[in-house]
Amino acid sequence: MLRTHTCGELRVKDVGKKVVLCGWVQRRRDLGHLTFIDMRDRYGITQLAFSTDINPELLNEARLIHREYVIQVSGIVRERESKNPHIPTGDIEIVVDNMKVLNPSITPPFTIEDQTDGGEEIRMKYRYLDLRRNPLKNNLILRHQLALETRKYLDALGFLEIETPFLIKSTPEGARDFVVPSRIHKGEFYALPQSPQTFKQILMVAGYDRYFQIVRCFRDEDLRADRQPEFTQIDCEMSFVEQEDILQTFEGLIKHLFKAIKNIDLPSFQRMSYEDAMNYYGTDKPDLRFDLKFVHFTSILKNKGFQVFDKADIIAGIVLKNQASVSRKQIDEWTEFVKDPKIGANGLIYIKYNHDNSIKSSIDKYFTEEQLKEVLNVANAQRGDVLLIIAGEKIKTLKALGQLRLHLAKQLNLIPENSYACLWVLDFPLFEYDEEEQRWVSVHHPFTSPIGDLSGDVANIKANAYDMVINGTEVGGGSIRIHDKQVQKKVFELLGFTEEEASKQFGFLMNAFEYGAPPHGGIAFGFDRLTAIMCGTDSIRDVIAFPKNNAGKDMMIDAPSAINQKQLEELGILIHQN
Repeated sequence: MLRTHTCGELRVKDVGKKVVLCGWVQRRRDLGHLTFIDMRDRYGITQLAFSTDINPELLNEARLIHREYVIQVSGIVRERESKNPHIPTGDIEIVVDNMKVLNPSITPPFTIEDQTDGGEEIRMKYRYLDLRRNPLKNNLILRHQLALETRKYLDALGFLEIETPFLIKSTPEGARDFVVPSRIHKGEFYALPQSPQTFKQILMVAGYDRYFQIVRCFRDEDLRADRQPEFTQIDCEMSFVEQEDILQTFEGLIKHLFKAIKNIDLPSFQRMSYEDAMNYYGTDKPDLRFDLKFVHFTSILKNKGFQVFDKADIIAGIVLKNQASVSRKQIDEWTEFVKDPKIGANGLIYIKYNHDNSIKSSIDKYFTEEQLKEVLNVANAQRGDVLLIIAGEKIKTLKALGQLRLHLAKQLNLIPENSYACLWVLDFPLFEYDEEEQRWVSVHHPFTSPIGDLSGDVANIKANAYDMVINGTEVGGGSIRIHDKQVQKKVFELLGFTEEEASKQFGFLMNAFEYGAPPHGGIAFGFDRLTAIMCGTDSIRDVIAFPKNNAGKDMMIDAPSAINQKQLEELGILIHQN
């Protein structure tokens, strides 16, 4: 070994020891006859001391050392006169008697400090430098700990970690596949898995009743802060279970992870139906760290002669406590926010319940004070509160109000720091209508078991499915699967598959079901999202070692990139030049 200790290891008890350390130069401070170098490795920082009293030549060498040089030093541990309480090694320093430059460094394009001056694009291009910074280092350490604790918890419950293939068959359901051309079978393609869904169900048929895998998945879809083209799942499946067994098992997993990693004891998770989540929060992943639950006024405000309300499918609002003094300018800003095309509301109506018991509203021309007071009473608004209302088409209005709810919570600092609100969202629709494709599609996937039979209105069939939500982020989702071939066949019919199409795409799974498929169900957690929540960052790029940017490119290695003509010919691919 080139070193006897790491840069985060030595303490006062080690004073007098002869040690050898290796690492990178974090910074250098020249003080006349003294020079100090802070040397860094992934374990911490240790101060190195050089002086004219000990070795003038070595002092001169130290003054030629710059940031990010890789060096090896030997010396004696001594107690520092001026201690640094902000680092674990702050009570000691190394009096250096020998130094070797293992590798010099050119000047980095940004400072490698916790608070860097580098923009995101430049830091992604030089990701190997960005990864030297503590925030990313600590995120990756926490990610590693999460993976270990996940395996520990599931192993104790009898789960087996089993790998499934990366080169599989493309299927039409879900997001777009990344496809891989076959050289041997020209004109044919593999797909990279969006999830190991069918394989884990086949493992249940094979008798491996408790499976998990921390697995890489791939989806060719538009990117955002919580989405990457390649991502990691904690993928799980169980046999001979009902929904409650899944909820208890994996609520237990998340409680275990929070306790083991953050020493937080989470309470029992709330449970909410999909319908209630949409009606009262405007989203199927509500953030319950703050209140602002919707109040509905359709029955008392519709058909009263005010056209905006009379034409609306739904009228709903939010009570802001102690905000009646809010300025008209601020209300105008909120109005512009909801009218943004991305939000889609037609406008915003306010009713202020002032401290002097008076009422001021943007609709007081159309409603009496008594009528407005009735609205405030229904909303349980108190003096000093303001009520914000949106009206219009049901789904668009609820989603707009949900976006406004989040906007207000952030703007008014209503979200408590270092808090976690976990819940299960249940009873999703089994199908939703896709206007673009003019057909019914699965809300989750076509292997989700219905609650009850499949007769009646397709729009009203519920799914035996569940999502786990933490702080307004969907971190996991799953379902009890269909294990009956006839039920699966009927679902394929409702999705518009012919028998031939269903057999071509999923015949291997249907055939497996002929040999005794047990009742089974499972869940998959977004490992990157879960890690990001625990690290307190909004972007999963901060918890992935080598992420893609918003355009899906790896800035460091410049991927995707063109390949040469010979490779294309081997694959039987012809590129048409414009």
